[in-house]
Amino acid sequence: MSKRIARNSFTKKLLAGAAFGIGLTLAGQAGAVEIEYWQYIFDTRVKAMDQLIGKFQAANPDIKVKQTTFPYADYQTKVSAAVAAGNGPDVVQLFYGWLDGFVAAKLIQPLPKDAFPNAAIEADFFPIVSAMKRGDDYYGLPTAVRSLALFYNKKLLADAGLDPNAPPKTLDDLVTMAEKTVKRDGAGNITSEGFALDMAGQDHQWWREVLVRQFGGAPYAEGDRKVTYGDAAGAKALAFYTDLQLKRKVGQLGFMDEAQAAFKAGKATFTIDGTFRLGAFSAIKGFEWGVAELPANAQGVRSNYASYFANAITAKAEGEKKAAAAKFLSYLTSPEAMEVWLKVVGELPARRAVALTDANLANPIHGPFLAGLTNAHTTMFVDEAAQRQITMDMVNRVLLQGQSPADAVAAAATAEQALIDRVTKK
Repeated sequence: MSKRIARNSFTKKLLAGAAFGIGLTLAGQAGAVEIEYWQYIFDTRVKAMDQLIGKFQAANPDIKVKQTTFPYADYQTKVSAAVAAGNGPDVVQLFYGWLDGFVAAKLIQPLPKDAFPNAAIEADFFPIVSAMKRGDDYYGLPTAVRSLALFYNKKLLADAGLDPNAPPKTLDDLVTMAEKTVKRDGAGNITSEGFALDMAGQDHQWWREVLVRQFGGAPYAEGDRKVTYGDAAGAKALAFYTDLQLKRKVGQLGFMDEAQAAFKAGKATFTIDGTFRLGAFSAIKGFEWGVAELPANAQGVRSNYASYFANAITAKAEGEKKAAAAKFLSYLTSPEAMEVWLKVVGELPARRAVALTDANLANPIHGPFLAGLTNAHTTMFVDEAAQRQITMDMVNRVLLQGQSPADAVAAAATAEQALIDRVTKK
């Protein structure tokens, strides 16, 4: 079920040391226990994990952690093959939307409740952590959570005579400002986008959990197992998105391949992306950029999408390796680790008390993402990659084949419902 995150009162007393203060001993060892940690390749995430592993090993000389990374496209396949063969990671990173597949394939095991009591998890973490719970068991916990925000290029706004410190507040503002900042050559081809379209990036989340709601609908019902966006509201949301290219002509799907590449190159005024992009954008030298909350609709309705990668203990971890894996995972979900992750990667701490500080809320970069968490939803995917592809195909049918938004969204809803039914009835 989609989870609305309330900025309610949070636990003031943080538990020191290990994330839940549970002693995990590795008695009777002749030498250090070696465990493996796997995640996909993303530069800032790898750097942050290197730091955390160093800090953890310094405090726990009886445990050695080896980090292994793979390209995102190959990651799930590599994990599945390795764990099924009794090899590979003891602690693994997985997107929350992959959980059912990992559990069904018996790649991960429930977190030990003595080290990770349910009550402590639910008291300290943002509620979206419940997406990692099945029955009475949690199968993983995040170091960080992330929401979406609007990145904007201040130089391009100023060049167009707009206030570089006044980003769009509404969808209408976004369209108007994108129209004023898009640049074209003599033949009418876009040379700099007003808005960078990227359905393979985060636009599919923006369309699903934000635009559909802002146009009066809801993407799902019945715990996200019934598709409900195939109606007039879904069609209006799709038309708004595809019109950015077809009618407003402020962006081009596939321009510079990815939206984040166009933005980094100074060739896009606006792009929607997640907190995980902060580390990469911090390297931009050619212009100043800012972050704003996702635009509201004309009635002031806001929405957002929140997600995370979690860390889990694999099925192959047994005995002292399981104990070491639990101790390492406990550290990865500690306040100290979350502070490191925030500084290096830019993603928001998964514990409310660590995230919702006055300094973070007032921060011009982190603040808009934190504000987004107050009205965010978390899609309970059954197959995140397949569901994302359905939305990509939907948009391509409109942009490339001339299908109407109403027909395209209806076909997408039918295809996604069939996928959900097929997966959930296995």
